[in-house]
Order: sequence, then C-alpha cells, then structure tokens
Amino acid sequence: MSALVVMVLAFFALRAAYRAVARAYRRFAENRSAEDILTIVAASIATGVSAQGMWRFAGDVLGFDGPLRLLLFAFIEVAVITSAVRARRNMRENYSAGIDGMAVWALTSLSAILSSLDARSPAEAIFRLAAPLVAAWLWERGMAIERHRITGRSRIKWRLTPERAMVRLGLAEVSDRTASEVDAHRRLTRVALAAKRARAMREDGASDRKMRAALARLDRMMDQAVEHTGLAVDPSRQEALLSQIGALYNTNALIDLRPPVPWAPEPEPQRPHALPVASSPVAAYIADEDEDAEMLEPAPAVVDTAQRAALMRAARAYWDKQIDRKFVPRAADIARETGVSLATAREYRALWKLEPRAHALIEIAYNEHGIVDTGTFPAIVVPDGPERQERVLTMNGSTPSADPVGA
Repeated sequence: MSALVVMVLAFFALRAAYRAVARAYRRFAENRSAEDILTIVAASIATGVSAQGMWRFAGDVLGFDGPLRLLLFAFIEVAVITSAVRARRNMRENYSAGIDGMAVWALTSLSAILSSLDARSPAEAIFRLAAPLVAAWLWERGMAIERHRITGRSRIKWRLTPERAMVRLGLAEVSDRTASEVDAHRRLTRVALAAKRARAMREDGASDRKMRAALARLDRMMDQAVEHTGLAVDPSRQEALLSQIGALYNTNALIDLRPPVPWAPEPEPQRPHALPVASSPVAAYIADEDEDAEMLEPAPAVVDTAQRAALMRAARAYWDKQIDRKFVPRAADIARETGVSLATAREYRALWKLEPRAHALIEIAYNEHGIVDTGTFPAIVVPDGPERQERVLTMNGSTPSADPVGA
C-alpha cells in the first residue's frame, strides 16, 4: 500500500514538474523564433562541455575538491554568460555590444585554453578548444541577427564571401549581363589589346618576326570577334570596340589631365555689367570690337500691338535722325536708345540699311577704308560739298566732332 502511495505521489510530482517546465518553455519561446531557440540550446550545450573541462582542470591542476571545487570550477562560464547578457542589453539600448561583447570573446578564449591544458590527447585538446568558441560564435550570430532586426543594417561587410570568391575565380558575373554579352565583351577586349600590343611593338622597332606574330594574333582575334559577336554588322559592337581602342591608345594622356579640385570653392557667377562708357571716340572704337559681348540681351518682354508699334516708330525715328547726321547706327545703338530688343534691332537694321541713303554711306565706307559693314563699328566718309571730303570715324552713336558736317 505504501509503495502505491509513493508511486502516485511520484506521478503527481513528475506531472507538476512537467507542467512547470512546459509553462516555462512556452513563456521562454513565446516571442522567440526557432533559430533563436536553437542558438540558445546549442550555446548551452557548448558551455556545458566547456564547464566539464574546467571541472577537470580545477580538480587535476588546481587540486580543488569537494564543495570548493563545486563552487569555483565554472566561474569563467558564469562570467561569460553575464557578459553576454549585458552585451545584449547594450545592443538593444545603444545598438552596440560595447566592451561586454569583447569580454565574451576574451573569456571564452581563456576558458578554451584552460580546458585544453588538461586534455589527455590532441583530439581532446582540439575538442575542448572548439566547444567554447562554438558557443561564442552562436552568441555572436544571434546578436547580429537581432541587431539587423532592430537597426535594419549589418555591422560589417565581409570581404571574403562565396559570391566574391566565385567572381574572383571568373565563375560568376557581378552584373546582370547574359553569357553572350559577356563573351562578346571579352572578345572585343582581346582585339583591342592585341591592336595595342602590335602598335607598341611597331613604335619600338620590333623585329619582323615579332611583328608578324603580333599581327597574326591581331588577325586571329579579329576573325573570332567577327564570327562570334557580329562585329561586322552590329554598330553598337563596332562603337564599343572603337571606344576600347581609343582608351587604350591614349593612356599617356592621363598624366596631362588637370581635373577640377573637388574641395575648391565654386566660382561665383559673373554678374551682367553695365555698358562701358568711353571717355573718347578712339577708346570707344577699340572697346566695341564685339557687339555680342558689349550688350547682354535680357529675355524679351511680352508687349501688345500698340506698344510694339510705338517701339518701331521710335526706332525708325532714331534711325532717320542718325542717317541725317551722315552715319549708320549699329543694332546695339538702336536697342539701347529706343528700348527694343537686340534681335528686333538687328532685323530692323538689316532692312533699313538697304535703303538708298544708308546704302550710299556704307558703300563710301567700304570704298574709302575697305571696311565691311557688320553692324558693329561702322566707319564712313562723309562728303561735305564738291570741293572737299572729310573722313569721319563714327562709333557708339557719336562722332569725333560735335558737328562734323557743319549741320
């Protein structure tokens, strides 16, 4: 009867323990993914292996026994777990494991070395070295996954990855090009390199045998490119080949380039300046060599028909007044004096200079001085009666004298 009671009590005790463990596990795994749970389980097993090694080290090397051995053998493992918990909290608050993350690796390495010192064979030493490092690696990967989940970015970029190794060996491509595009590019590059080599050998005065070998290789590369890339009929491939040859042939020009300094201040934009005021007719004549540089034309304003007609009448009145003074005004003068745009003044002048009076003045300037009227700096000869002629140089709407013709 007593045995039955003991069995019943043991059953209820085991069921209560099972329920407590299941409840604790559900609470533990409620907000954790499967990989996090497996990471914790594997790290716990690896830590147990390391602790067993430290148990033997404490008894065989340090001579601890009894309760002292039980209390002191796993102090490094406890420190590792404490540093790991602190590092995880730092990562959640400051997005970095900090000094506690480095302490995890340092203490794990110390535990691995001490455990391996009491090994009885090389295989056991390697195993005891590997177990703590596996636990630290699993902890690090768990931290990296959680860091990426919180911040959305990884801490480092590995230089050695399977993808980079495949690219380095030539077994993979870094772009989305197809196999035919990659093959065509490589064949065109071979043609360009062969052409550069043959040209360099010819400039260096290579022997006929070497030149024949270089030209034969160039011819062979060209034949393969025409056969496999469609070089003879594909304009894009032809342009790509010429671009590669142009870059290879002009490598020496790179040493003469003067690129802009990236940290130099940007030049201030030039502001439109006012028209220069000449102190004398000769100075004005020298300054007015380019009409376009003299006057910066603003964007034409939108005007109505009546205003356009008034501007045209004003321009015509100014033109007739200057023709009466025996010289042909420039388009810049018309635009400045009447307010019309420079383009409109040029159109008016092109029509009005064909009139008899203006044409006669322009023809006299050409016959006497050989000056062709360009609308920039007209120079004319003003007749003043049948008995004499006075040469007058006109510019900027003025003459050397206030009244050159006695008018």
